[in-house]
Amino acid sequence: MDTEPPESGGRPDAAAPERAAGARTACWVLRPALPADVEAIVEIRAVVMRPDLERLGRYDEHRVRQRLRDSFSPLYTSVIMIDDDLAGCVTLRPADGRQWLEHFYLAPHHQGRGLGSAILRALLARIDARGSTVGLNVLQGSAARRLYERHGFAVEAQDAIDVHMARRPARAAA
Repeated sequence: MDTEPPESGGRPDAAAPERAAGARTACWVLRPALPADVEAIVEIRAVVMRPDLERLGRYDEHRVRQRLRDSFSPLYTSVIMIDDDLAGCVTLRPADGRQWLEHFYLAPHHQGRGLGSAILRALLARIDARGSTVGLNVLQGSAARRLYERHGFAVEAQDAIDVHMARRPARAAA
């Protein structure tokens, strides 16, 4: 198990605002999550996950919120901020010899403008620099799977509900 402390890379904190290559993406920062952020994040998760969970016949208004409350870890979670707007969150948790990308949610009004790709590129560059593999789970049929595939994730296993994906560290250019 990877026991790297968060201050050396466990939490995906950004030191300065970043902008995607295209003009469509706003400046964003990652800040450490606070316990007080949980309810705002719970609501973003419930809205974002609802269509996929309904499609899979697994949506439960209480459960979708409680699952995040039960697994929320400010230690490994960062909040995505655009100006004073909590735009989403992302968790990078070390376990089983890899970094687990979890709870990567953007509020619907921040989706479709390249923000998710910009954040993912920045996170993966940091993880690649450490030589770590990244694992994640995505729901079957979720549009998020295409985002992850564009960034080098490949399917390791799947079942009727989840697709388990991983990305090996990218090699530095020679």
